[in-house]
Amino acid sequence: MDDATREKLLRRVNRQGATVGASLPETVTIDGEALPLAEFVVETRRVPGVPPESRELLASAKKTLRSERARRLERLESDPLDRETAETLADEIVGIDRALNALDNIRQPDYGDTARAAAIDDHKRWTGFLDKLS
Repeated sequence: MDDATREKLLRRVNRQGATVGASLPETVTIDGEALPLAEFVVETRRVPGVPPESRELLASAKKTLRSERARRLERLESDPLDRETAETLADEIVGIDRALNALDNIRQPDYGDTARAAAIDDHKRWTGFLDKLS
């Protein structure tokens, strides 16, 4: 693979909207073990909220995926690769990014709920302050 092709693939995987239209990979191989990534993301997104006992698992999965993305990106940047292998690697990186985006957006409170909670907290602090003055 020539340097121009490598640069093109690196721009592709680092582009802001690289995951738009990208499909979620069915599996991702980490340390020689194929993990059912699509199934994990779908099952995790299906629950009505991330229960406290699952938060650690979710955080661990995201950390592992980020590490794997970094490892593959480093390989794409520096290893001598043929074009087909490099394109497959780029597709895998984009797929991991797609999975990370999906996992990062699980059960995030919407802006309205966050704003209401902040307004209530502000009101409680203000009321507490006034109570101390009287």
